[in-house]
Amino acid sequence: MKFTLGAIALALAAPAAFAQSSVTIYGIVDLDGQYLSGHAKQVLVTSGGQSGSRLGFKGTEDLGSGYFADFVLEGGINVDTGGSAQGGQLFGRQAFGALRTPFGTASAGRQYSSIYTQSGDFSEFTNAPTGPTTAVIGGFAGKYEPIRGSANDATTSTKTGSELNGSPARVNNSFRYTTPSFSGFKASILAGAGEVTGGTTGTRLFDYSLRYTGFGLDAMLSYVDDKAANGTSVLNSRTKVGITTLSAAYTIDAFKVEGGFMNVNDKRPADLDGKGYWLGGDYKFGQHVIRAQWVENKPNKNNTSLGKTNAYGVGYEFDFSKRTNLYTSLTRFQNGASADGTFVGRVGGSVPAGLTTATDRSVNEFVLGVRHSF
Repeated sequence: MKFTLGAIALALAAPAAFAQSSVTIYGIVDLDGQYLSGHAKQVLVTSGGQSGSRLGFKGTEDLGSGYFADFVLEGGINVDTGGSAQGGQLFGRQAFGALRTPFGTASAGRQYSSIYTQSGDFSEFTNAPTGPTTAVIGGFAGKYEPIRGSANDATTSTKTGSELNGSPARVNNSFRYTTPSFSGFKASILAGAGEVTGGTTGTRLFDYSLRYTGFGLDAMLSYVDDKAANGTSVLNSRTKVGITTLSAAYTIDAFKVEGGFMNVNDKRPADLDGKGYWLGGDYKFGQHVIRAQWVENKPNKNNTSLGKTNAYGVGYEFDFSKRTNLYTSLTRFQNGASADGTFVGRVGGSVPAGLTTATDRSVNEFVLGVRHSF
């Protein structure tokens, strides 16, 4: 009997003996100064010029046999004011748990969509608020902005579709399955539940994506099918906003070229469609990186062109170490959108209001910042 009890005790203790777990605290402190010159001039101190400042916790536990339990809790920080980003949410950047297996990964919570991934991984100035940034791609659809999101604040009863889900960039109440890699190919499907009584099928979001990595090429194609509201009530009629995004990057030695295309098909009565493009590249030598990028937006309303907005920029980065770098950029925004376009007064999406007029819409932006990761 003693032997049997001892064997049972050893069996119960065995998982703790071979299971390995770890929790990592990480973050980014990114602070920059900006000088903007257009119809008016402005000097700013802002947070997240190169990448969003944040504080995060991530952990993993080896469950054995190729199974792992993971989690990420990550909140954005406005270092210039000390406040929380993403509308004040504690973990507004990401918050999810995941199970990794030999058959793929299942995860649930607040997660990045494929739009956020593409505008970040395939862009020289990513979806940060400075430079010729891809954060503006898709912003022509009124308050519905695929990259930054129209509802980064807490969920309320008047939000629907992507707004209820957080935004098309970060999706609340979501479940994702990602396949293992097959010869460089990996597919993913994400579903965001609106969680509205009586509106189950009218407040959901689906995100389908396929990515290939190999031989110096990294390419991704995705489609987001989002039910968005036509009115203020969650039970009003709803129509689909469809977002198709294609991006790619090719690296050879110290050179990289990358670009992408996004098409927003807005089937709501406002019909704020549009297309966006970007093309950029960088060259790395020693501790130095030189970047350049062009971004163009072509908003449409009721199948009528509203003109276009262009941004051209160059940037330089000096890496003091693996964790700390100095960065600077010079960008020229040219806004040709007509007066009823949403880009008037916000050329490039990140430019503060008041720097442009109906006839004087071009803005120059100079940025100098420091980024430290830990």
